[in-house]
Amino acid sequence: MQVSPLVWGVTILVILAFDFFFHVRKAHTPTLREAAIWSSLYVGVAVLFGVVVWVFGGTEMGSEYFAGYVTEKALSVDNLFVFLIIMSSFRVPREDQQKVLLFGIVFSLVARTGFIFLGSALINSFAWVFYLFGLILLITAGNLLKPEGEESHSADNFIIRLARRLFHTTDFYDGDKLFTVDNGKRAMTPMLLVMVAIGGTDLLFALDSIPAIFGLTQNVYVVFTATVFSLLGLRQLYFLLDGLLDRLVYLSYGLAAILGFIGVKLILHALHENNVPFVNDGNPVPVVVISTGLSLGVIVGVLIVTVVASVRSPRGKAQSAISGARRHATAYLDLGYTADLAERDRIYNKLLAEEQQLLGLTPKYRQLVREEQQLMDLVQRAHTEHDDFLSR
Repeated sequence: MQVSPLVWGVTILVILAFDFFFHVRKAHTPTLREAAIWSSLYVGVAVLFGVVVWVFGGTEMGSEYFAGYVTEKALSVDNLFVFLIIMSSFRVPREDQQKVLLFGIVFSLVARTGFIFLGSALINSFAWVFYLFGLILLITAGNLLKPEGEESHSADNFIIRLARRLFHTTDFYDGDKLFTVDNGKRAMTPMLLVMVAIGGTDLLFALDSIPAIFGLTQNVYVVFTATVFSLLGLRQLYFLLDGLLDRLVYLSYGLAAILGFIGVKLILHALHENNVPFVNDGNPVPVVVISTGLSLGVIVGVLIVTVVASVRSPRGKAQSAISGARRHATAYLDLGYTADLAERDRIYNKLLAEEQQLLGLTPKYRQLVREEQQLMDLVQRAHTEHDDFLSR
């Protein structure tokens, strides 16, 4: 299939433009039904494209596409955790989050496209790059096994602090505007700062995801299309998975296993194609070569085990309820979070449901809730605020 990356780039930009102008032209909070329809549409198109690749490109090319797409989609879901933390840190109004996500995805698409062509050029020129990519993935897999809190992805980074020091910024949003007028002066809104924060994280994620997919295929067309389709529909998936992201407590372990496996696969491939002088005198090393079919099976299998274990885990249920209660209590108390009264009712009802889940926890995990005095105080304040609102 000889389709130029330029043609696909134009096609994807047209899809994004259509999605932006016809789907999020008006800032709003998407319903669960809307998010489900759009998410299903994008996944269906990606799968249909993969079938076309399989039919016209052959079994090997089709397997490479699906392995790459599944891996990149899993990494993209992991990105949603960080996006959630950043937008919570910046207190982005719920109805404006779609456009923030759209910017993040477009920026990620541009960044990953650049890394794809850079990686392809390096691979074609220097065979030792496979060793480097493999090492990057093994280090990334190791880092995923380390416990991380929300502070590790804090939006209060050096660039944000510098921007606030150098430029006049407001503490309030003016719709989805990047600039506004404050006390007669032109000023940046937090909307611009949150986009800078998300753009920075996109660059870091691209450094992990591109070596991962090059470990599965060196076909630039497959790499590009699998990456693009994994990003499309990501913001609809964000709202569809809202409340479930915290439940995937073992996702980082699953991703670590996948990236570690691909890292080993890359190093074995590098040894098989070796021309580095100080390794086996520059001659290829006879090692086992992992097939694409096996790679696809391992990736899908690990993800299935990870999701099932997370969903059935008592720890997952406890963490999901605790994190959700904290997030929804904070959102309800934050009058700037949304101006939509129906959305505030939805948040409060979510909080009530999560409280019921907390009451249904086993004594072991219920003790964790009692020890979080800050959470208990936050929930009580939300109830007080709701009672005051009803009495007005």
